[in-house]
Amino acid sequence: MPQQPRPVPSGPAARAAGVADAHQLTEAVTRLRRALRSSIRTDYPWETLPMAQVELLQVLAEASPARVTDLAARQRLATSTVSGLIGQMIEAGLVTRDVDAANRRRSVVALTPAGREQLTAWSRAHEHRLDAALAALAAPDRDIVLAAVPALFRLAEHLDTTGTADTPDDAGA
Repeated sequence: MPQQPRPVPSGPAARAAGVADAHQLTEAVTRLRRALRSSIRTDYPWETLPMAQVELLQVLAEASPARVTDLAARQRLATSTVSGLIGQMIEAGLVTRDVDAANRRRSVVALTPAGREQLTAWSRAHEHRLDAALAALAAPDRDIVLAAVPALFRLAEHLDTTGTADTPDDAGA
């Protein structure tokens, strides 16, 4: 029997339902990230790269070279924090810092081949763990999760482009 759509609440009920949905999604995403990070460290003890560095490698894989200030803005971190992370990543041979060809007073950070290899290994390890977890799900649950992927990409894109989500109270301000 097909599942009936749930009624769409309005007014205060709609806000309460939206907050509850957002809370539930936040909990699911947080738990997934924590479980994935934990399982990677258990199954792949060589994986010691801090998540903040992984995220910087991911950004650099999309747009390299990049200025530290641009990386900081994109990650919504302090420039000094990103600069410290970059220093550690330079020491590890994952990135390089060079003079910006467009403005010689500035520097840019670029992914090295070793950084790209590390990121590829990290991605493959995560894909392996997720593949195993998806295979363990019942087919209907697996289908639901996979069907949600395009919408999750759109949600992430919306979060990236809006910076911070407006709450209903902020919308009229």
